[in-house]
Amino acid sequence: MTKPWLVGLDVDGTILLQDETMSPGVPEAVARVREAGNVVTIATGRSWNATERWVDALELDAEFVVCSNGAVIMRRTDAGWERWRVETFDPSQVLGLLTARLPEAHYMVELADGSRLFTGEIADWTLDGARQVSVAELSDEKVSRVVVVSPGHDEADFHRIVAETGLNEVSYAIGWTAWLDIAPQGVDKGSALHHVYDELGIEGGRVLVVGDGRNDIGMFEWARRLEGRAVAMGQAPDEVKDAATEVAADVHSGGLADALNMLADHPGAPQVRAAQ
Repeated sequence: MTKPWLVGLDVDGTILLQDETMSPGVPEAVARVREAGNVVTIATGRSWNATERWVDALELDAEFVVCSNGAVIMRRTDAGWERWRVETFDPSQVLGLLTARLPEAHYMVELADGSRLFTGEIADWTLDGARQVSVAELSDEKVSRVVVVSPGHDEADFHRIVAETGLNEVSYAIGWTAWLDIAPQGVDKGSALHHVYDELGIEGGRVLVVGDGRNDIGMFEWARRLEGRAVAMGQAPDEVKDAATEVAADVHSGGLADALNMLADHPGAPQVRAAQ
């Protein structure tokens, strides 16, 4: 029997279109890869409560799922799901620096138990069960992530603010829209997937990761270090494509399904299209 691959899939812009429907052919392609004996899981920036429904929808049977940009790894148990590994940090310094420069922004933190605190409504983020607090209360506990939303600032503004505040002391990713997601230092989707890779005993760099955003660069670099495959979706920014080993079609054209079907048909790691 061929040794299994570990397949890690981003959600937004990879599995899902913007309207939360699936990219063409994805359920069928995921099923083919799973039925061939491979481990298919999700590696997303989403919190667990916004991820579990897609684990169920795709009928994934993976033991581990990576959430919150790698700060949280969920593990399936007989009783359901547990937070198997959670990385946290003290957000007080980061929040102090950011609120001084972005006093009108809205902030959210995710605590180690998965609960969330926020200072103001955040469009496109699920805040069910979250509690609204003052900015000062955000720093009361260690957190697994800090999210900053400031619609009045663009990507260039965020890059400048990151440089000014020295956020290289933590890990961060700038989203497609005006938001910044900050994780503990050294934590990203790649670092989390490596824990899963070790725990499952996957061998020989048999990993395939697929994504479309800057928060996927860490897992692309991890896959490349293992001489595995890193597939960027066709609509990804150039810097994401540059970090990949391959480039697929865009999410509307079924790029993820193409990559998965090629793995199912040819497990010797053929390329979808070489990254330029």
